[in-house]
Amino acid sequence: MKVIILAAGRGTRISKLIGDIPKCTVDVCGKPLIIRTLELFKKNGVEDVAISLGYKHEVVSEVIKGHNVREYYNPFFHVTNSIASLWFALKEFDGTEDVIICNGDVFWTQEVFDAIAKDERDIVMLADRTKADSGDYFFKTDNGKLLAYGKELTRDNRDCEYVGIAKISKEIVPLFKERLLKLINSQECDKWWENILYSMVGERDIYIKDVEGAFWAEVDFIEDYNRILTYVGKNTNK
Repeated sequence: MKVIILAAGRGTRISKLIGDIPKCTVDVCGKPLIIRTLELFKKNGVEDVAISLGYKHEVVSEVIKGHNVREYYNPFFHVTNSIASLWFALKEFDGTEDVIICNGDVFWTQEVFDAIAKDERDIVMLADRTKADSGDYFFKTDNGKLLAYGKELTRDNRDCEYVGIAKISKEIVPLFKERLLKLINSQECDKWWENILYSMVGERDIYIKDVEGAFWAEVDFIEDYNRILTYVGKNTNK
């Protein structure tokens, strides 16, 4: 399989607290977050990795220097969303491998990697039921399949929080690429990349894999960052 990391955004919600740096480069107990992510992939034999950059791309490039990562650059990151950043990496969707797509500001553990890597279904998105009360972006599911999605889902209409990691099988890659191009050609560059998958709801099954019990965190708020620091501090082998 291959991995595409999306790391073009600025992260305005936390930038005042972590400094003027890309979120994926925050220090996690002496090591940048993106390096911890790349090391997790390498540990699990995933060498085929690409990253789409934008805000302060040169900073990330310097941090990952020496790692075998193909880099793409979205120069319009300030006026587009992640779907445009993914479009710049379009050639990665050649249909020869399953593709994991993830946000660069997510801290993974081995348990989270196993959950996505070992799932052989065509389209899988990771979510966490323990964060349905206090999360940021929510899903409503039925029998493990996606029904509804959004930040504004009421508590009665949601049952988990999206983790920011998904996998598309190589069999689905052609359809995924087609939908990506359709949205871009319709000038919907303000969409999240996940809108490609959302456009398939009702046509095919979008499976939701629950990672309840596994540690993960997205660096959106200082509380999330502090949780990562606490976890790594207590689990130095992680």
